[in-house]
Amino acid sequence: MAERFRLTLAQLNPTVGAFAANAEKARAAWEEGKRAGADMVALPEMFVTGYQTQDLVRRRAFHEHAMRIVEQLAKDCADGPALGIGGPWADVGRLYNAYFILQGGKIVAKMLKHHLPNADVFDEVRIFNIGQISGPYRIGPLRLGTPVCEDAWYEDVAETLAETGAEILLIPNGSPYRRNKLELRMNVTVSRVVETGLPLIYLNTVGAQDDQVFDGASFALNPGGELAMQLPPMEEVITHLDLEKGEEGWRILPGRMDLQPDEWEQDYHAMVLSLRDYLAKSGFRKVLLGLSGGVDSALVATIAADAIGPENVRCVMLPSEYTSNHSLEDATAVATALGCRLDTVSIEGARDAVEGALSHLMAGTQPDITEENIQSRLRGLMLMAISNKFGEMLLTTGNKSEVAVGYATIYGDMAGGYNPIKDLYKTRVFETCRWRNRNHRPWMKGPEGEVIPARVIEKAPSAELRPDQRDEDSLPPYAILDAILERLIEGEQSVAEVVAAGFDRDTVKRVENLIFTSEYKRFQSAPGTRLSTMAFWLDRRYPIVNRWRDES
Repeated sequence: MAERFRLTLAQLNPTVGAFAANAEKARAAWEEGKRAGADMVALPEMFVTGYQTQDLVRRRAFHEHAMRIVEQLAKDCADGPALGIGGPWADVGRLYNAYFILQGGKIVAKMLKHHLPNADVFDEVRIFNIGQISGPYRIGPLRLGTPVCEDAWYEDVAETLAETGAEILLIPNGSPYRRNKLELRMNVTVSRVVETGLPLIYLNTVGAQDDQVFDGASFALNPGGELAMQLPPMEEVITHLDLEKGEEGWRILPGRMDLQPDEWEQDYHAMVLSLRDYLAKSGFRKVLLGLSGGVDSALVATIAADAIGPENVRCVMLPSEYTSNHSLEDATAVATALGCRLDTVSIEGARDAVEGALSHLMAGTQPDITEENIQSRLRGLMLMAISNKFGEMLLTTGNKSEVAVGYATIYGDMAGGYNPIKDLYKTRVFETCRWRNRNHRPWMKGPEGEVIPARVIEKAPSAELRPDQRDEDSLPPYAILDAILERLIEGEQSVAEVVAAGFDRDTVKRVENLIFTSEYKRFQSAPGTRLSTMAFWLDRRYPIVNRWRDES
């Protein structure tokens, strides 16, 4: 009779610093594996602490607490399957990103992360020490090798494990989402399978931490790169995977196979999940936002309704004499379609009071952006007052195009605790609204159907801070602006390269200058969902003061 091995995979959502809650999730997964007759239960990288911890894990009290939790888990889970779980390990003044194997009441093996990621959102070189490459460990009939996350991106760790007797690779991960990331993961892991000839299981964490979304989407590959299992993105899953030993060695038997949604659905799900987790993990149950009648605030309201339910979303219309009737009607239509509360607070009286208070200083000057920004900042003031009074987190609604070029008022429409569309260019905002109108999924708590009227999507964008204002009075058309921004930001192209692609040099230089001079605004902006390879914050770190310009 062929040898068999059952592995329970727990694609779960931890919370940074919630040691007791994370340990309880681990115990519950272990109990489920025990009931299913598993030989081993596996959880992702750094699950005990949550991920990423950033510098918090360097605090001695923090990582020692985490280590005690791991030791207690070993005792709690002594009578049953082995348990694999990630967490920090300190030894002789050195701190490691480790993966622990718990069995029989003890830590029977420790894998120390060897390759520390130091690009994109990762800064592990300054946090952890490099661990020695660990050998395989035996659970029952099977010898497993465990490259920890980044270790799987290099051939040396997997090769060493194969050469020292590993019969399968189990890779625990804390790999954050970005658009089309799964294809990249597949390419890397197929290379490890081809090089070693071993089956491979890629177990990723799920859930959001600050701006980062960990999308799960765990999978398993047999030799030859054959897909044996694929879990859904953005969802917690506990599943059992069986392995069988034959003449050619161990093979993964067919497991759960979930289709992977396209990039539009995954981006949207990431924004919903990140907001839901940011609120829950911060202790907020309700949100509010300024609903202007424009497309950006309509999309944020929809994301919020899908994340926490429309009954927990307050929309506030803050009209002035420049607010069109269309905007009032459109804001009402969006709130009604979503089923959200809509309040109206006029800013005219407050604006008159502020302008009156300043009139003796501004006498003899002409109205300009100063008066426009007073309106925006008064809206921020009103919204923050409501937030304080009722304990509702204020969401800000600026898209990536606006955030990139500073087309936003600091301490005004930039005020707020979170921005789910911060990494979504304006042209993608339009298409995302259309996608949501056409699609509804079980994980959405908002209503089905058209929740953002076509007129909101199709009308010319305007801040409505002066008569007949349009965004294109101050900016290039969004189709052109976004194409330039993607080349300058994501592509890190030179001005000459962008011009060579067919764009007007004066326009490119103007956009470049706006990006650089707006750095101070982004430095003070709310966090928001990371969707791309160059989101503002950890992906792209530029000085606030910078006199250099590209003259190519």
